[in-house]
This record gives sequence, C-alpha cells and structure tokens, in this order.
Amino acid sequence: MTITNNVTRFLDARKVAYATHELPAEKLGAAEAARQMGVPPEQVFKTIVILREKKKPVLAVVPGPHIVDLKLLAAFLGEKKVNLPTEREAEQLTGLQAGGISPLALINKGFQVVIDSAAQGFDQIYVSGGQRGLDIQLRADDLARLVNARFGNISRGE
Repeated sequence: MTITNNVTRFLDARKVAYATHELPAEKLGAAEAARQMGVPPEQVFKTIVILREKKKPVLAVVPGPHIVDLKLLAAFLGEKKVNLPTEREAEQLTGLQAGGISPLALINKGFQVVIDSAAQGFDQIYVSGGQRGLDIQLRADDLARLVNARFGNISRGE
C-alpha cells in the first residue's frame, strides 16, 4: 500500500509526475535513504530550516552529502547573517518532525525556498514527502515551480 498524505494529494491535484519511496519511519540521514533507494546520495536532497533576522525562516534544499554554506545563503538572500536553529526549534517552526521536513508540506506557510543549483544537474531528485519514511522523486524544476523556489549555489561538501 502506497502512503498517501497531503503532499501526494497536492501533487496529484497539480498533475505533477512523481514517484513515492517508502522507507523505515525512523529518522534516516540522506546517505542512508539514498542507499536504501539505490540512488547516489547527491541526488537525495534534505531540507534545512535557516533563521534570518526579523523575517520568516528560509528552507534550504541541499544535496544529502552537503551542508548549507551560511555565508553563501546569506549573500544569495541579501541578508547580513543567517543561522541554523536547533533540531527542536526547526520542528517547532515547521510543525514537522526532523527527517520529514519538506518544502512540499509547507506550501502556503510563508517559507521562502532556495534549492541548491546542484539539483539542476539531475533529471529527478528525491526530497522528503512531509513525513519520516516517505521520499518523493520528481523533477527539480517541478519542485521549484510548486514551492516558488529559486536555485542558487548555497551548499558545500562536508
């Protein structure tokens, strides 16, 4: 039985081509999720909540093996400085569990989304489906269009 949630219903309503991938419901890192799905870790993108001064947080969508480069992201956003919240703060800000934070689950919640430009190098990318244990495979351009995101060079290898 395939998992159905608000994200999959939203994608169906918008007639977006996607595939779901069910994983164990515990918090997996992007590398482990990639291993279980049999895809390169660079193709599995994680969503990182980023705090900025006096504005709604940003969702940075970056390749699994990478980290958000806070200086690059701040420059991209035209901010002096951005910060990482704690995992607990990220969960409180989004209402989602870490490991299940997804820009697709936060549409119309006022979050600005920036997708690392590395996503444009893949025909399909994998992102969280809004809950632990569900990844969504779709075109990066479809993701960007749906969440009104911009692409930018915002990460670096760990």
